Amino acid sequence: MSRLADGPLPVGELAALLPVTRSAVSQHLKVLKDAGLVSERAVGTRRLYRLNPAAVAALRDQLDTFWRRALSGYADVVESGVPESGTESVTENG
Repeated sequence: MSRLADGPLPVGELAALLPVTRSAVSQHLKVLKDAGLVSERAVGTRRLYRLNPAAVAALRDQLDTFWRRALSGYADVVESGVPESGTESVTENG
């Protein structure tokens, strides 16, 4: 996705920039397109792929929310001093 951040590119140019096959790039672009993160446009015999900025921003927002909640939950556990289930420490006599 970072390669498309600079502007639209055809599969061939993307593949030339990456250490994978053109087929692998096409497969990845299909997944990104199905997720709404990338759009395509026919230009002659080529298809140009570009990022969907609104979809990428929405994904980033979801990931930020996920990590904020996960880290907040972790901080709560650490601050409470209560071990999580399955991580209780073993005593020397136990």
